[in-house]
Amino acid sequence: MGNEPAGDGQAADEADATGDADPETTAVDHAATSDDADGNPNTDSEDAETTTDAETETETETETDGGVHAYTVRLELVDEPGELLRALSPIADNGGNLLSIHHERGNITPRGHIPVEVDLECPPDRFDDVVEGLRGAGVNVIQAGAERYGEEISVVLVGHLVENDLSETLSRIETEADAAVIDLSLAAPDGTEATSSARLRLAVDSGRTDAALEAIRSIGSAKDLTVVEPLLGGDA
Repeated sequence: MGNEPAGDGQAADEADATGDADPETTAVDHAATSDDADGNPNTDSEDAETTTDAETETETETETDGGVHAYTVRLELVDEPGELLRALSPIADNGGNLLSIHHERGNITPRGHIPVEVDLECPPDRFDDVVEGLRGAGVNVIQAGAERYGEEISVVLVGHLVENDLSETLSRIETEADAAVIDLSLAAPDGTEATSSARLRLAVDSGRTDAALEAIRSIGSAKDLTVVEPLLGGDA
């Protein structure tokens, strides 16, 4: 009677064994769960970073592939060493990529400059920066894209043109009137020291004819020259 039934003792031993095993098993399970908890955020973070990088690359490719257009810019350069390099630098500095260059050495302008046609590509929102960079560097831009210099006008200047430095007058017209001298015809029947006349054919930005003529009037007044203006849309 003093001994406990074998069944009860065995049950107690199994209970003890179970009690000993449960904490260990629970600890292992907890550790595994903890490892998963520790690991999963890292995996999710890596996946998120990978997704973000992929989206960024996709956006960059989209902007690059869909945002680059080709343009043609016509310039007038002095026939001196280093002029071409000076003209090309603003293109690269403002995000343009040079495609080709064509010199028109057989077609000298009235001022003795060489026409140069430059093909380039850049994002549309950088093209104006390229053009302004060229002008800021002192490069004479004759044509820049389809929307520039869409109109032509002709004016006649009368007075002591040669004596008043005709070359400087033309430079001021191109700079202050933002126009390009396409053609020049000088008539001095009584000699260069007498009164002469010059017929200028100018290319101007679309919609800027009035502003160009106003600038030419101002230049003529400063040099004591008579400016014969055209009827808008016609020749002088």
